[in-house]
Amino acid sequence: MDKARRVFNLMIEKGCAPNIVTYSTMINGYCKAKRLDEAMELFHEISQKGPIPGTVTYNTLMQGHIEEALELFQAMRNRGLGLDIVPYTILIDGLCKAGHIEVAKELFHQLSDNGLKPDVYAYCIMINGLCKEGLPDEAYRMFGSMGDNDCLPNSCCYNVMIRGFLQNSYTSKATQLLTEMVGKGFSADIFTATLFMDLIVHSNKSILL
Repeated sequence: MDKARRVFNLMIEKGCAPNIVTYSTMINGYCKAKRLDEAMELFHEISQKGPIPGTVTYNTLMQGHIEEALELFQAMRNRGLGLDIVPYTILIDGLCKAGHIEVAKELFHQLSDNGLKPDVYAYCIMINGLCKEGLPDEAYRMFGSMGDNDCLPNSCCYNVMIRGFLQNSYTSKATQLLTEMVGKGFSADIFTATLFMDLIVHSNKSILL
């Protein structure tokens, strides 16, 4: 990144003003290198000098720290940028990982208020977040409501929900959902299978009987 920054600075010195693509590339590089302060520095430079940052630039930065992500999300709204499902999903994911499940739930429910429908990925994130917070019943209600938004559970959603049951000691429900998943032609992934095998090894009898 240091070499890239030297080239970037040289462009400016030679009177070749970087465009939004150049800025976004640099910001993305800093984010991947976990150098978020420098990424934010470039972002503020764009905001002050132009060009106007677009949705891609915001989305890249939102994958950094959750505090900055919330600020950037509000900035996107204030700029009147058309928000699709992507920035919402990025922010919901960050909130869930940071343990801010109530804020994540609020944002998830705002989707419909803004004319958007959650996709499978957004549902998987929320279901996983709820289970990690010890709320498997609420997660399962959300899992069951996916059809209300014309979004049917795929293999990923089934596996996430089953793992959530297992991690919260809902063994019977996990087994029932596994049977349902297999009946629909889906398979347990390696993580789900490992959890089941671990339970079988440490129990007196097979949980699948």
